[in-house]
Amino acid sequence: MSALEGLRARLPRPLDPLRSIKIKFGVVAVVTACTAILIVVWGYALGFRTRHTLPVGMLISLGVTQLIAHGMTSPLREMTAAARAMARGDYSRRVRATSRDEVGELATAFNTMAADLAEADRQRREFVANVSHELRTPISALHAVLENVADGVTPATPEVLESALEQTERLGRLVTQLLDLSRVDAGAAALDLAEFDVAAFVADVAAEAEAGHPGVRVDTDVPAGLRALADRDRLHQVLANLLDNAARHGPPGRPVAVTARPGGDGGLVLEVADEGPGIPPSERARVFERFSRGAGSYGGQVGARDGGTGLGLAIARWAVELHGGDIHVVDTARGCRIRVAIPADPAAAAEAGSGRV
Repeated sequence: MSALEGLRARLPRPLDPLRSIKIKFGVVAVVTACTAILIVVWGYALGFRTRHTLPVGMLISLGVTQLIAHGMTSPLREMTAAARAMARGDYSRRVRATSRDEVGELATAFNTMAADLAEADRQRREFVANVSHELRTPISALHAVLENVADGVTPATPEVLESALEQTERLGRLVTQLLDLSRVDAGAAALDLAEFDVAAFVADVAAEAEAGHPGVRVDTDVPAGLRALADRDRLHQVLANLLDNAARHGPPGRPVAVTARPGGDGGLVLEVADEGPGIPPSERARVFERFSRGAGSYGGQVGARDGGTGLGLAIARWAVELHGGDIHVVDTARGCRIRVAIPADPAAAAEAGSGRV
């Protein structure tokens, strides 16, 4: 923004206190008419003819109208300039929103949109950097292993092949998360609801987590005979992502705990707890946002032992909200505990809260 544009942006706007643009137009019309009439009357009193005073009155009225209307139209000009800057990739421009009328509301909404676009652009850039890093690490390791085997430097022992397999599994997990993210962006998916045994379900997911994180033990506490109505695959996404985060951020050698119990409304409550550093209260609102890698050390945040894209908990929240449920961080004296609540009738709850997804 140039110095002249900055000066114009700071000029006073006398009509800003008025709450309706219709009233402002009325004021402009009245001031214009009164100015023209006064010039004609004063000119007649001074002995000038109407054919002389009327053009002068009209010109002065237009000048007064320009001064008054400048404040009405300047937000629109600022929005035009800011929109052009956004088209060039500059999301830092904001509009001076001091008016109380419809134009002022539009300016406020424009500033909110600009802030959202700036945040989305920041997340996009961070996401590209994170995914590039996540892809480069296993690809480089896999390339090194296969190159050594192909050159005969390293024999193709079971240990070497297992190392290569671990890297391909890591790549597979990343691709799966990106596909899940594409489903989130495409909108709410249909639920395949079915009743299943919760104890067997938790045991299966816990076994997968232990296989994917050697050295991590998952302790389960599920009442016998507990059953739930949900989309088993989606709920598998939720629990698997929570266990993955807990395993990566909990201290080595310490177990991760999974508990399940009936909900107060007849639904299902799942909790995953670890003994890691936990999530600071200031980060708990952001930890479920996609690509979130804030100051905290959980959910793909800084401090993970093997990195992360910050997608796991965002996908978990999407799958829970798809059921009309709730996921949040629970206060605990040690470590981190995340609670998932699935209602007794996920289809009805999801339909009632479809606007949240």
